[in-house]
Amino acid sequence: MVIQAGDICVRLILASNNRSRPRRVVPYDVHWMPTLVWATISEEISSTSQRNPQPFGNLMAKIKPISFHFKGALIPGHGITQQQIDQLTLQLEAARAEVLHTDLPLFASGAEVPLEKQPLDAGFHEMPERILDEYQSNRTNSELGRILAAAAKLRERVDKIVVLGIGGSYMGARALLETCCQPYFNELTRAERGGRPRMYFEGNNVDNDWSQGLLQFLRTNSQGDGPEGNWGIVVISKSGGTLETAAAFRQFLTELENRVGHANLPDYVVPITGQSGKLASLADAIGCRDRFLVPDGVGGRFSVLSAVGLLPAAILGIDVVTLLEGAAAMNSRFRTQPVGQNPVLDYVAVNHLLEKEQGVVTRVLSVWSKSLESAGFWYDQLLAESLGKAEQGALPLTCLNSRDLHSRAQQHQEGARDKVMNNVIVDSWRYDPLPIGTSQWDQDQLNELSDKTLPEIMSAAIAGTNLAYQEDLRPTTDLRLPAADEASLGQFFQMMMLATVVEGRLIGINPYGQPGVEKYKKNMNQFLRQPVTT
Repeated sequence: MVIQAGDICVRLILASNNRSRPRRVVPYDVHWMPTLVWATISEEISSTSQRNPQPFGNLMAKIKPISFHFKGALIPGHGITQQQIDQLTLQLEAARAEVLHTDLPLFASGAEVPLEKQPLDAGFHEMPERILDEYQSNRTNSELGRILAAAAKLRERVDKIVVLGIGGSYMGARALLETCCQPYFNELTRAERGGRPRMYFEGNNVDNDWSQGLLQFLRTNSQGDGPEGNWGIVVISKSGGTLETAAAFRQFLTELENRVGHANLPDYVVPITGQSGKLASLADAIGCRDRFLVPDGVGGRFSVLSAVGLLPAAILGIDVVTLLEGAAAMNSRFRTQPVGQNPVLDYVAVNHLLEKEQGVVTRVLSVWSKSLESAGFWYDQLLAESLGKAEQGALPLTCLNSRDLHSRAQQHQEGARDKVMNNVIVDSWRYDPLPIGTSQWDQDQLNELSDKTLPEIMSAAIAGTNLAYQEDLRPTTDLRLPAADEASLGQFFQMMMLATVVEGRLIGINPYGQPGVEKYKKNMNQFLRQPVTT
């Protein structure tokens, strides 16, 4: 029996002696064990209370590091060479220095930003340490303390949460749900979920049937006076001017008001927005009791470790402290480790050189766990919006394996040589390994493999796929995560954000801002507001 304490919940894991039987994870609310939880949290983040450029000591020892391996990309003639990486080292270190010693001080100073660096949305970089430090010194009134309190109130009131947002305003939260929660979380009973609400995502499209379908579901499945009869809204938009989210908020707000009544509406709506803007004004008019800021200087696709991602995660009972610690650990490695040991710089080096030297303009993020597919979609937006400018920038493409080996792999194996396969591999699984098992019906001839488990089959699929690419001289890399959990995901988020910014500085593209996206918004609104002619 192992008790793991987190800031939201304590998970009691009952490990079975039968290797084919999954472990049961029973969540308990923090209020049942406050002493244990707070003691654990104090221990967990004590190492982050002092900010300095050195590794975080105990934190670095606690967080199992993710690792990046690029031997599969060292293919003379079709990939890159170690010599090319060595020759790029000075440029990589210069790009890192620009991020650390030019961008960060300039952002922190509040001074006028030179035109070539506008916008400079570098606020994401030190946000994990800032939030942890603030929480350590003043838990109740800190941003994270208020997020945890708001999440606890929503868990007590509702059994369903609708997160309204688009792009970076929801993709990180969805990745957190799918990576850190039970695979069929929304299908579990409230007791099996430990009192944590189901979570649904809308406002990310203008699909009539999906919006109507969710509204009908909420109407039909929210009966009674207790939490199971109620639902709430977390609406995320920095300005409130994004039409997809604004339209959805109006529609779902009307439905929610019908359910809880006008007077109670402020208790069931939590906006995450800017200091001012349409959504901020609307939140004032509604009288929302809890509201959080999208920080200044943090763009949507870089906001996952702000309230934008932390509040939905906290509602779900995800250990947000460990998530932030993972990101802080990656910051420390980025600052201090050299090329060859630095996952951020190594990832940039390999992918940049493949694009520059071999015309590899498609970066396939091959995730080898269903839990990580949404994390891949989050990265797709990050890379595309950050570097897809001035007719530059690689095309991101997330694939889920082994599923997509039966769809896209033919093109990857024998199609144009414009792709690198960046594998994302999980080293340990949440449940005990499940064997194929024996059967009286052996027409499929699997009895000879009856003792092989799904993780063993997955490992064979990874090795076999990498070998197939290697034999055809196609580049691959492996990004290995110790587990699909908060510590690994925090590292992954921060690594990819840092890598994207560093590569932007390396190639002379401002990684912040997305002028192309703004063009579609402007045109769409013009079409909608044109006078109707008969």
